[in-house]
Parts: sequence; structure tokens; C-alpha cells
Amino acid sequence: MTVQVDMPTIPCNVCGAAVIELRRGRCWGCYTRWAESRPVGRGAVCTICGEKRRDQLKLIEVLSRTLPFCHGCAARTMRIDPLPETLGDIRHALRRERRQGDRRVGAADHRIFPRERRVGERREQAHGKTHDTDPNIRLADFGEVIIELDDGDLEVVEQTEVRERR
Repeated sequence: MTVQVDMPTIPCNVCGAAVIELRRGRCWGCYTRWAESRPVGRGAVCTICGEKRRDQLKLIEVLSRTLPFCHGCAARTMRIDPLPETLGDIRHALRRERRQGDRRVGAADHRIFPRERRVGERREQAHGKTHDTDPNIRLADFGEVIIELDDGDLEVVEQTEVRERR
């Protein structure tokens, strides 16, 4: 009598479930719970975008290393197929194309106060430097504006009269 086994199974070292694949000796459910429960160290920043808020960071196992990622970069990294072989290639794959160059070339700027909003790196540490706007852009000098009104321009909408009681 022969017994045919469809898929070989291995017991999870934590819960004992019979699974076909283990990660660090755990089934995927136990591995996910374990990975999400690990705290991120003080001073950690996202490997891709430089996010520093600890409540936004988690440790992800990428390229055989455990690295801090923010939730957004972690989700986007896990969707890359196939995963690039270096961190530089992962950063390049996740780079936001709209930040690469000016998309308004040749188009009229209809803003009231035109200024370049993408000056400097948003996530770099500001050591006394501010990169809010381009200091070389000068607004038009309107001078002094005087508005003159005639009596005919004013309209009485409602008038309240206070009278003494008898």
C-alpha cells in the first residue's frame, strides 16, 4: 500500500500549524505578528524617504537585512516585482517622477503670486536655513492704493433707532 503526499508540510515552531513554507521558523501568520511587534529604534529614519516619525516607521526585511521603512514606502516596496538587488535601485524605482523636472515648461503661470515651491529638499534638516520660496522673485510694487467713495456709493441697509420709553 502506497500513500501519496500532495504537498510536504513542516510544523510552525510557534503555533505548530502544518505549512509548506516557513520564514524564520514561523508560519506566515506568526511571522507577520512577530515582525509587526518589533519596535523601531530611537533616531531611525525611513531608508527610502527619510521619514522620522516613529509611529510611521516599521522594520521590514529586505535584501536579507532588516531596515526601517515608513508604511507608505514599505507597501510600495513589497509591490515591486522583481525586487531590485540594491537599495539605490529600490529608491530609484520608488522615486516620484513628478519631482524630477518642471512640468510647466511653456505654460503660462496664472498664479497671483508666482514663486517656485519646490526649492530645496523637503525632508532635509533645516539648520537655520529655510527653503520656502525663491528669494530672487520680486512681487510687483503696487504703490499706494486709494479708494474714494461718494455719498451715492453708500447704501443704508438697516437703521436701528433707540427711543426712550414713556
